[in-house]
Amino acid sequence: MDAKGPNKDTRSTPQWALYQRENFWAANEGKAPLFDTDPANLEALAQQKLTHNGWNYVASNAGLSHTHAANRQAFYRHRIVPRMLVDTNTRDTATTLWGRRVAAPVGFAPIGINKIYHPHGELPVAKVAGELGLPYCLSTAGSQPIEDVGAANGDGGVRFFQLYMGHDDELTASLLRRAVAAGFTACVLTLDTWQLAWRHHDVATSNYAFYRGVGADLGLSDPVFQQRLREAGIDPVKEPERAGAKWIDENVWHGRAHTWEKVRWVMGLWREISGGKPFAVKGVQSVGDAQRAVDEGVDGIVVSNHAGRQVDGAVASLDALERIVDAVGDKTTIMFDSGVRGASDVFKALALGAKFVFVGRLWVWGLSIMGEHGVRHVMKSLLADLDILMNVGGFQRVEQIDPTALESSPASYDLAATKSKL
Repeated sequence: MDAKGPNKDTRSTPQWALYQRENFWAANEGKAPLFDTDPANLEALAQQKLTHNGWNYVASNAGLSHTHAANRQAFYRHRIVPRMLVDTNTRDTATTLWGRRVAAPVGFAPIGINKIYHPHGELPVAKVAGELGLPYCLSTAGSQPIEDVGAANGDGGVRFFQLYMGHDDELTASLLRRAVAAGFTACVLTLDTWQLAWRHHDVATSNYAFYRGVGADLGLSDPVFQQRLREAGIDPVKEPERAGAKWIDENVWHGRAHTWEKVRWVMGLWREISGGKPFAVKGVQSVGDAQRAVDEGVDGIVVSNHAGRQVDGAVASLDALERIVDAVGDKTTIMFDSGVRGASDVFKALALGAKFVFVGRLWVWGLSIMGEHGVRHVMKSLLADLDILMNVGGFQRVEQIDPTALESSPASYDLAATKSKL
């Protein structure tokens, strides 16, 4: 690719595609690309780098992994129809999300306990997201304080706080106030994980970092939770396991269901604290739930099945996306999560009506392999893949990617019993 081509003069984002050229040229300077970003090879290398339990946690899915397999298989029934002789010299990957400009319709999905994958946890991930101009979403189950993650993300970063809502309203309010003070620009309430699903490998290896005193940093750095520890007579320094258990058991994955009334309450609380910043719900698969969310006045819906980690045998997230877009796509901002492994997956989700696509396991593997450098390499590679796909596929702008760009077959789960590792 000619680095001096006309696209450099028309676009508002870096020429991501040049990352391909950079890696091709590396051998001339006695260098080599960091590692192969093919998802299968990424996954295998991450497994080599992680501890047994670290690998089990990132790889685990609900039950027999049939939802995980369905997520991947759903992408296969859609095929991109390239368009030729389009002036993609003028292309740009930039888009807007809730009125804020982002460098591409791609962001970092909220994933907890990043210290399992790297000692610095969420900090290098947030830093890379800020550098690339991509939205970053911090999980309530994260393993670094909210304030530190916000600082790592940098000034002007588009960052979302993903809330696992407990039943301690004072603590919920404290977490949201901290997120606003740390510059988080939206709240994403996860609906599908107030209790962890049955995950065979994690159970078999007693694999729960919080019970080992790892991962409760958002709680341990919160004044309300610190008071709760004092009330319970728990010293988090001397009893990290008990402190971690109190955080996760009572406030994150507590096993006690919420209702739409509680969603209405926390949405109002967030808007009051933040001055009206966007509020979205994540984990929606049902058209009825999507319609109810719109009726309640949410600013966005993340269509997601938690990457197959919660309800085994569930509908593929991509199939749910189509139905939800048809029902409410013109009434709120629809985003997508679950099963994304490459630029063509991002493209297909956009074509089916998603405004924005979250990526998870890809950057977790990069973090596991090489920390900050690994995250940057994976995400720059994904951006280059998307930029090149738009170039060779004949799409100048993200907004041009619509259902006419796909040829689709009917939904089918005939292969659901075949576990796809990717």
